[in-house]
Amino acid sequence: MADYTPNQRKIIDRYYDNRDGIMVNKLSELVTELYLADTEPKRDRLWKRVETAMNNLKIKEGTAAHILAKRNVEVLAKHVKDWESGGS
Repeated sequence: MADYTPNQRKIIDRYYDNRDGIMVNKLSELVTELYLADTEPKRDRLWKRVETAMNNLKIKEGTAAHILAKRNVEVLAKHVKDWESGGS
């Protein structure tokens, strides 16, 4: 493991302290990108990113599977809104 200065260590710690908020924000941005996606390959790439973000956020497996099976932006947007307000 690399040696970090105390300042670098604080930055790294703050990132991990706020990781859930960062992932929810990323999912919110992906909702927008999915609405605007104009080709199927682009949508596929975006849904892969959604899957990764949900895994990082540790969303319940059943909920994540439901969202990914539907591949419906409205369903994802509803869940993201709940997660932003603190629901899980």
